[in-house]
Amino acid sequence: MKYNRVLIKLSGEALAGDQGNGISGEILTKISTEIASLHKTGCEIAIVVGGGNIHRGVAGATSGMDRATSDYMGMMATVINSLALQDALERKNVYTRVLSAIAMQEVAESYIRRRAVRHLEKKRVVIFAAGTGNPYFTTDTTAALRANEIHADVIMKATKVDGIYDKDPMKHKDAKKFNKLSYIDVLNKEIKVMDSTAITLCMDNNMDIVVFNMFEEGNIAKVVNGVDVGTLVTKK
Repeated sequence: MKYNRVLIKLSGEALAGDQGNGISGEILTKISTEIASLHKTGCEIAIVVGGGNIHRGVAGATSGMDRATSDYMGMMATVINSLALQDALERKNVYTRVLSAIAMQEVAESYIRRRAVRHLEKKRVVIFAAGTGNPYFTTDTTAALRANEIHADVIMKATKVDGIYDKDPMKHKDAKKFNKLSYIDVLNKEIKVMDSTAITLCMDNNMDIVVFNMFEEGNIAKVVNGVDVGTLVTKK
């Protein structure tokens, strides 16, 4: 394998599927099957999942809600998604731990970096819930932070398209795909693959990002094995 320890970033919207909100059982099964297949190879897997299928902090703030309150609600949404993903994985006999940045001992372990690393060493899938535990930070930033903390080899950003394009490929047939980009290119071109805080954190610590289509069967294993899939964001 090219990567032995990975962090997979899933958006909350991905879990909703075509229904637009909530959690799609079909999508949950599909994602958990891909992750379970990768787990069998011995790869150490950490996951950060968003909460946009239930509540988006920024969207709540634009409707007049206090931003910090709205962000905390978004963090609770990520816990719901994390528990759903944990259940789906454990039904496939994959030992999983949810570590929450906000203490809620009845449903998840509190996040401690050394504990997270130990779980990974024991080949348990670790799901990081509740973001960073602070408002004003996205789950993209959480993914960048946690990946660096656990010394992951790469961040795998799962999307609905097969990489980064110069414009939305769903709307524009002439959209051009990038096979490789530098962190500076992403920032300068204002490409919205991850927020600028997350990109900067990855750039400062040389943490590579692979953006790929999670819903194409076998893609996740291809990325881990070094197959040229999606778009690689790295230093020049």
